[in-house]
Amino acid sequence: MKAARTALSRLAAELGDRADGPAGAPTVLFPTAGAIAAGGESVLRGPAARIRTIVDVARRLASGELVVAPERERGELAHDLLAVPGIGPWTAGYVAMRVTRAPDVLLTGDLALRNGAAALGLPADARSLDLEGRAWAPWRSYASMHLWRAA
Repeated sequence: MKAARTALSRLAAELGDRADGPAGAPTVLFPTAGAIAAGGESVLRGPAARIRTIVDVARRLASGELVVAPERERGELAHDLLAVPGIGPWTAGYVAMRVTRAPDVLLTGDLALRNGAAALGLPADARSLDLEGRAWAPWRSYASMHLWRAA
């Protein structure tokens, strides 16, 4: 969590627009997808493949080639996300859960989720947890949240 906060703060500081906040206090806005597409490679840190994926997604968002919006059909959005090199099923599932409010996503590939399952006496391996989780359909996204909290 701290690393993500640091990376996002750095992006905002380097690429975000400045605006006047309440009572004239300076405020930094989070950068647009276009700004990240244009300058992300020089600001982002970490594995080169991850940086390429982030910049690629930002470019696709800025151009309209990729649309991430609540009204998108989950399967189409997942298909579009999986077409981006570096994005896998976990990311596509997480975006579906958060953006489209898909109620039935169980991200058994997530280590923290599996740790939460183990803490609650549930199977901790992805395959067994997936089998167990079938009984929770169509509300597995809620189970995911519960398992993360249990971790």
